[in-house]
Amino acid sequence: QLHLVESGGGLVQPGGSLRLSCAASGFTLSSYAIGWFRQALGKEPEVVSCVNSGGDSTNVMTSVKGRFTISRDNAKNAVYLQMNSLKLEDTGAYYCAAVKDFDGFYCSENGPFEYTYWGQGTQVTVSS
Repeated sequence: QLHLVESGGGLVQPGGSLRLSCAASGFTLSSYAIGWFRQALGKEPEVVSCVNSGGDSTNVMTSVKGRFTISRDNAKNAVYLQMNSLKLEDTGAYYCAAVKDFDGFYCSENGPFEYTYWGQGTQVTVSS
């Protein structure tokens, strides 16, 4: 069975940090581009960041630029999202998703959202 599993979410105070992990089960991530998404309660899902299969091309959305960093370790079959200086508005369910990498892969605030595999999500709550 092919799927992704996120971990590392939790409750953190404003200004704190969390590191989310995305692990693959049943397939190898090394040929897949990965996106991180989040959805706050009652809001539309939004793109957070993405990385190509080699890890040498990343995009980070404006809302988290300078605070979040995406990285991957293909040897460990995992992708990470380091989140620093967390704000209340970063609260939400965070999801990773995988799509076969291709020339010109990118992500922006407008998407894309058409990924092949999705995880179940991990909750991040930023609260004082």
